Amino acid sequence: MLKAFLTAARGPTVCLGRCFSSEVSGAVSKLAGFSSPPFSTEASLYVHWPYCLKRCSYCNFNKYIPRSDNQDVMLECLQRETETLLKLSQVSRITSVFFGGGTPSLAHPAAIAAVLETVARHAGLSEEAEVTLEVNPTPIGSSKLENFLHAGVNRFSIGVQSLRDDDLKVLGRDHNTQHALQTIAEARRLCPGRVSVDVMFGRPGQSVASWELELDELLSVCDDHVSLYQLTLERGTQLFSQVQKGQLSVPSDDITAVMYESARRILQNRGYLQYEVSNFARNGAISKHNMSYWKASQYLGVGPGAHGRFVPHGEGGVCREARTQTLEPDVWVREVQQRGHGTRRRIPLTHLGLLEEVLVMGLRLIDGITHQHWQLFSPRADLHQILSSSSEVQDLQQTGLLILDDRGLRCSWQGLALMDSMLPTLLLELEAHITQGLQQQARVSGGPHHPGAPAAGQGVWRPTSPRGSSSRPGCPA
Repeated sequence: MLKAFLTAARGPTVCLGRCFSSEVSGAVSKLAGFSSPPFSTEASLYVHWPYCLKRCSYCNFNKYIPRSDNQDVMLECLQRETETLLKLSQVSRITSVFFGGGTPSLAHPAAIAAVLETVARHAGLSEEAEVTLEVNPTPIGSSKLENFLHAGVNRFSIGVQSLRDDDLKVLGRDHNTQHALQTIAEARRLCPGRVSVDVMFGRPGQSVASWELELDELLSVCDDHVSLYQLTLERGTQLFSQVQKGQLSVPSDDITAVMYESARRILQNRGYLQYEVSNFARNGAISKHNMSYWKASQYLGVGPGAHGRFVPHGEGGVCREARTQTLEPDVWVREVQQRGHGTRRRIPLTHLGLLEEVLVMGLRLIDGITHQHWQLFSPRADLHQILSSSSEVQDLQQTGLLILDDRGLRCSWQGLALMDSMLPTLLLELEAHITQGLQQQARVSGGPHHPGAPAAGQGVWRPTSPRGSSSRPGCPA
């Protein structure tokens, strides 16, 4: 049960579903008495660097081995697409920037600085804005950390994954334990209190005892933020094939559930507060960028395969759109050169689609969804109206897995690990409520169903776990 929602949320979700025209989306919104949340002049920015030196055995993310050095062309296109999307969204302030991949620490620090300068020219980027760079803990990556700091990066996210050299080899990583420890130490020297480490559990041959020992070793050297990810076997990867052939074995779901609960307890005892399914922080060192995803704020996605969620005010849009950039770097480059951006898919989000995202993303947080936050997206129907009369929701509350009270909606400590099993019930109740409202308004307006609006059950955007493409161990692209 853990696998679907222990993926990292460091990046956007993948958008699935039918693509409706803006006319249809507008018709549904009007019929439901819905308008997008108040126009926000703020957004976060995700920038995808698609290249790696090698592909890890578990990886099915949007990353490529470069055939030649095209950093100049890639930088030119990243800057141009950033400028285009900033103008299209009409945001005047970027609250955070996240450089992910791929391996963005392979980029020249000057390229990072140039993208940030583009943001500063076309939107506000204060000195306090969080700017995160994913770092592969190799000697090449760690040697450039100070240069990245001078380029404008003020937070590092280090893909440690394991402190066991044998396991790193199985995972196909191109660093060893000593490299990881050296990178953590250097990052902490440069950015004390602003260094995150990623570590993976459920690895081949791993036991609960070895996992607890390894986590304890990691916590003795790491900084104030830790992200835990359960290894997921992805079809088409080398690791998936090895397990299928019986060459390797991974712990059972029951064992990984124990690993997760054990890690939560160890982290809590060491002063780390869990604030999201996979993320833990002490001294208030939460990821502001990832919080923008979990709070369903606007974000722009730049680079091959990046995802975004924003209202295209620059072309007269009124509804938020789910946008996906072209996956293949070479094709993406051509499209950016021709038209200023490489957006491959645009899906206007219906009222229901947007509320589903708010629900799924918000429940990943320990604090859940407050009534005030829900009201920003659903001013006419609060959480009590939508959920409190459901016998299934009442059962979840009585078993102590779900809490719906004056604060809002959230999972309990035990329920957070079982969130994926509760979501179908909550999403069905939400869909039923919205559909009923549509039908009632249709009757009032004198027609059985508004022309062009999707029938019940159609046009529903089903969010996947954040960073389904990484989401790590992985990338938001």
